[in-house]
Amino acid sequence: MFLQQLINGLTLGSVYALIALGYTMVYGILELINFAHGEIYMLGAYLGIILLGFFTAIGLTSQSLSLSIILTLILTIIFCSSYGFTIEKIAYKPLRRSPRLSPLISAIGVSIFLQNYVMLTQGATDKVFSSIFGNAGFDFLSTRITYLQLAIILVSAVIMLLLHAFILKTKTGKAMRAVAQDKTMASLLGINIDTVISATFIIGSGLAAIAGVMVAMYYGLVNYYIGYTAGIKAFTAAVLGGIGSVPGAMLGGVILGLAESLGASYILREYIEYKDAFAFIILITILLAKPEGLLGKTSEEKI
Repeated sequence: MFLQQLINGLTLGSVYALIALGYTMVYGILELINFAHGEIYMLGAYLGIILLGFFTAIGLTSQSLSLSIILTLILTIIFCSSYGFTIEKIAYKPLRRSPRLSPLISAIGVSIFLQNYVMLTQGATDKVFSSIFGNAGFDFLSTRITYLQLAIILVSAVIMLLLHAFILKTKTGKAMRAVAQDKTMASLLGINIDTVISATFIIGSGLAAIAGVMVAMYYGLVNYYIGYTAGIKAFTAAVLGGIGSVPGAMLGGVILGLAESLGASYILREYIEYKDAFAFIILITILLAKPEGLLGKTSEEKI
């Protein structure tokens, strides 16, 4: 029972970590909480189910399952990244020099708009897609580990490690770190601030798209408000790990996934519908006890 919930928690935590990376990247550069990020994940989940259903209908899935998944991921990443880029240009860029409350209100407005946009265009009922993977997997110590669970954990881990290496080693990654540290000085040194910010939104939205597709494959069910719930949990994961820290977002997502899975099994057995409360309990606790997060650094400002 414990090992089974551990696997479930790691699977769920891997998804939270991917979404949390988008929050922490944007905050690290703009010091802005992009509350519309959860809706980008929701769009990715919707498009993932739509594309997988389409490829199944035309017979591509039965001929080549791997090709269907790769095409779904590529198209969803392009779609969601374009949304992230557009949102940054329309909702955030004009307010970059405004009081901090203005872009926050704009982010909430974009989130509400996207929720209602999907509800009106796709309907208010759940979209269900029968799993093309079934329960295929293997048994380990009386625990069933499906190939899909293993794939989600491994893909998430590889993506997070590649992103960490990208930020540390590449020219664009160094530019992102420079802009996060001092926008004015980075601009004086020739770094295009707008390009860096756009790249950050594109990468974060791409990660949310991958998380959305994996959730669509795993649960086979999406609705227009899953972005709100997942967004709150991913934001909690980012705060828990230390918002602005990429490794912190990874760690926070895994911890939150494990806490939710194990807590629902051992603490809320008869009230499993309240498992989402763990995210809020963790958020309140970390803000009171260690507001900089597990891997975050306390910043000092001279006045």
